[in-house]
Formats: sequence, C-alpha cells, structure tokens
Amino acid sequence: MSTSLAIVIPVLDEAATLAQRLLALEPLRQRGASVVVVDGGSADDTLAIARKHADVALVAPRGRGAQMNAGARACTAGVLLFLHADTTLPDKADTLVLESLQGGSIWGRFDVRIDSQRPIFRCIESMMNWRSRWSGIATGDQAVFVRRDAFDLAGGFPDIPLMEDIALSRGLKRIAPPVCLRDWVITSARRWERHGVWRTVLLMWRLRAAYFLGADPASLAVQYGYVPRSL
Repeated sequence: MSTSLAIVIPVLDEAATLAQRLLALEPLRQRGASVVVVDGGSADDTLAIARKHADVALVAPRGRGAQMNAGARACTAGVLLFLHADTTLPDKADTLVLESLQGGSIWGRFDVRIDSQRPIFRCIESMMNWRSRWSGIATGDQAVFVRRDAFDLAGGFPDIPLMEDIALSRGLKRIAPPVCLRDWVITSARRWERHGVWRTVLLMWRLRAAYFLGADPASLAVQYGYVPRSL
C-alpha cells in the first residue's frame, strides 16, 4: 500500500472560514500529505483562497459526491481522506490514518465531536459515534479515509445529492468493516444551530430511514434544503 495521503475537501461558498481551515492543515502538508480542494461553483472567493493554500484546487459539478470523486481523480495518493470544510482533523491525523491501515484494514473514520458547549451536543455526538460503530456506516462528518484501491473497487461516491457517504460506506462495508478511530474530529454546530437542534436531528433520522427503505436521494435532498444543480 502506498503511504501517501491526500486530503480531499469539497467546498461551496466557504470563503469566510476556508483560509483558517486550510492553514490548520499546513503541518500535515509539511509531513507529506497533499490537500485537494474541489469547488462546486462558489459565488465568493472560495476558489481563489483554495488556490493559495492547497496543493490542488479545481472546479467540479456541484454535489459532494461528484466533487470528492473529482478530487480523488486529481491526485495520485494511495490513501484518500475526505474532509468536510467545517470539520477539523486532530493534530496527528495523518499518522493515525496511515498506522490504522498498516495492518490490512482498508478504510475507516474518526469519532466526531461537535464544536459547541451545549450539553445536548454531547448526547448527539455520542449517538452518532455509537451508531456508526454498531452499524459500520460512516458519515461525512467523521472524515472517512480509505485506500485508493478499495475506493476504486467500491466504485467511489455515487453522483447523488445526499447520502453519498452512506452509499460509499455500504460499498466499502461489503469489502471489509471499518476502522473506528476514537480520536476526535471537530465539526461545526452551524447546521444544528441554524435550523434547530432537534428539528435537524429528527429530519436526518427521517431522511436516512427513507433512504434505507429505497427513497430517491434527489427527492430527499430537496427536503434537506438542497437546490438541484442545473444541467
């Protein structure tokens, strides 16, 4: 297995915080990791910031699955780590990922902690981590990492506007169970704060249940608030 690592970040209108997020990855870049930012057609300065602070910055059709696939194609690293723009990795994430894959494992994810002091978020993050460990399904908030050969074998991310992380997890789980690292990634509470904590939790439970029962991801994405991209 190649021990090179690429961190692939899909973005859309993240100019307000992207420079700070990318600068936090600089120590990993200095140790050999590459950072690939894939813009989905931002209307702000996201792409310019990415070109300044990432190894590769490119544009792809909007949608996390399509953007992350484009990022994977744009680099040659043997290990891919998919990172949401509002999520921060632990300091030694590169070492943790590569060491976890040395023993024959092919993919995994981190535990997640939500960046808020409100006690309700301790409950939410505990439920997220427990559910993932029990089910073998990871969400994008947990910074999924995978060997490139396994990513290709699973078919990459499907080009769907929602649940692309669930779909990839299902494909990878058919090959092997995930490594569930207990080290935290820190993700922003903005989604919950903007729409209401319990409203967001219940909405995601309902959408995931519908997806597992066969509902169309495009229809679910509209319910989530996604605006379909123009053809």
